[in-house]
Amino acid sequence: MAMVETMERSEDFVRLTDPFRRELLAHCYRMLGSVHDAEDLLQETMLRAWNSFGRFEGRSSLRTWLYRIATNACLRALEGRSRRPLPSGLGTSNSALDGPLRRPLPEVPWLQPIPDALIGFGPGGTDPADPAAVVASRAGVRLALVAALQYLPPRQRAVLILREVLDWRAAEVAELLGVSVFAVNSLLQRARAQIDQAALAEERVREPRDPRRRALLDSYAAAFEAGDMAAVSRLLARDVVLEMPPHPDWFSGRDAAVRFLSTRVLITSQRIRAVRTAANGQPALATYRLDPDGSLHAHSIQVLTLDQDGGAVTRINAFQDLSLFPVFGLERVRPAEERTSAGRGVAVDGSATGS
Repeated sequence: MAMVETMERSEDFVRLTDPFRRELLAHCYRMLGSVHDAEDLLQETMLRAWNSFGRFEGRSSLRTWLYRIATNACLRALEGRSRRPLPSGLGTSNSALDGPLRRPLPEVPWLQPIPDALIGFGPGGTDPADPAAVVASRAGVRLALVAALQYLPPRQRAVLILREVLDWRAAEVAELLGVSVFAVNSLLQRARAQIDQAALAEERVREPRDPRRRALLDSYAAAFEAGDMAAVSRLLARDVVLEMPPHPDWFSGRDAAVRFLSTRVLITSQRIRAVRTAANGQPALATYRLDPDGSLHAHSIQVLTLDQDGGAVTRINAFQDLSLFPVFGLERVRPAEERTSAGRGVAVDGSATGS
């Protein structure tokens, strides 16, 4: 009898909590800046919730209860940890294009991207039907916002996310954190003072099927694969930023970015293959290097920021972390003869399944 009751309780728990898994994963990711850590903390959250499920009395909503567990788990995980930066957050851009790059810094806990498919965007996802809700939910995981959140102390980070990203009332946040409404408002004021909200607001989110956005991504992938630097240059904004963690060097401006790409990355035509994906509510490409043996070897996940009109790339965050490829549902090594996004490979859109 006890086993039957446990099974029924387990089925009830899964049925009731599963609808919240993706948004809780996104919440943990905003707090931690790492997709790997966010997945670990989601599992910890669900384990803690399962162990306490029999004592859940319904005095708050199930969603609020789960967020309380997830937020507190993230706050504990952040104790004693340093923030996760991007290279542009560590110093000035590199102007010595002809000199050697500084060595990679694998010991730095770099910010990571998160695949759209994991948090409900893209094929098989759970985008809200309301277009305004789509924009709001995508804006909440934009790479620029998550990078900015890393500058905040953990409790300020939690308050800002709950109040301004998830739109919770101050009283709800106070109850979740076990503090007063005055304390919540004070933490929020200090958090706002450290983040330039106006700069973040300028990054408007385009619809995923926006024709100009798709055309720009296709053109960029094709130019990148062909090693056509003239075409790549035409697609970059004049003030484009290029960064490549774990390399601390980063480049600001079209001339610097093009010069670096042409001398260090796109040296020989047809050596790069691009696979379309999506991350942080933004278009992205997984790039592979074509080896002499004919196989494609994982190189980077490029998360692209576009201008408001979808006519130019304003930022390229090329994450050279091979552990990200399985998270995006992509192989680290794949056959070269597969059809690519520019006509010679696999076009993947958000869920890492062929199109």
